[in-house]
Amino acid sequence: MHTHFLDPYRHRVSLVHQLDARIKLVLALAFILAVALTPPGVWPIYVLLLALVVSVELLSELGLGYVWKRAIVALPFALAALPMLFTVPGAPLVSVQLGPWSLTISDQGLTRFISVLLKSWLSLQMAIVLASTTPFPELLQAMRAVGAPRLLVVVIGLMWRYLFVLVDEALRLLRARAARSGGVPAPGRRLGGTLLWRARVAGGMAGNLFLRAFDRAERIYAAMAARGYDGEVRSLPTPPAPRRQRLLAAGGLVTVALLVALGYLL
Repeated sequence: MHTHFLDPYRHRVSLVHQLDARIKLVLALAFILAVALTPPGVWPIYVLLLALVVSVELLSELGLGYVWKRAIVALPFALAALPMLFTVPGAPLVSVQLGPWSLTISDQGLTRFISVLLKSWLSLQMAIVLASTTPFPELLQAMRAVGAPRLLVVVIGLMWRYLFVLVDEALRLLRARAARSGGVPAPGRRLGGTLLWRARVAGGMAGNLFLRAFDRAERIYAAMAARGYDGEVRSLPTPPAPRRQRLLAAGGLVTVALLVALGYLL
């Protein structure tokens, strides 16, 4: 099955792939909400949450390496919580002298910072599993089925589709540049000019990319409107989820609720 390199969906024959998209969406959102509500520093609950998401990854047949490599993307964004190390009050652990400033890392700050890293990592893993086991059109239908606002679903759908338009235009520009950038290499001389020249060319390509993508998006939308598009993606009525899957969803919701409650008790 051919998929675009930007499409995260990976076709497999697994139990997770066979689940109804609505069930997967509800369970994934419940898991992410449970991770967000778990108190910081309750390490046994984090271990249980990790075991839960790892079990889902194994059942999806995506492979731990596939999911974990992509989940590492969350770590740089989680560094925004770095000031917690120095601002959260607690017992001092390490003091760092930076000129006239003295920064002290507290035990509570370290606990919260590690908790934020773990929460980001766990949540992104579940989001990756959801996107990799559910085709995007089915995911949009599931969002509408669970009551997501129509405008939000429309914006997400158009953003996803126009992302491919933008990438297509960028590839066209790169091919055109490669076709017009022939040269004979000479000893001690780099092809392509100076760094300033390269920056000027890159800036011109970025502006050209924006104009071309905007113009093409306008033509695409005009074609959609001519065919009756009014902001709602219509499809055939979705049949009810099987009873076993509904019971699975109920069991999953109860499980994550118990983990959150247990976290507060600990």
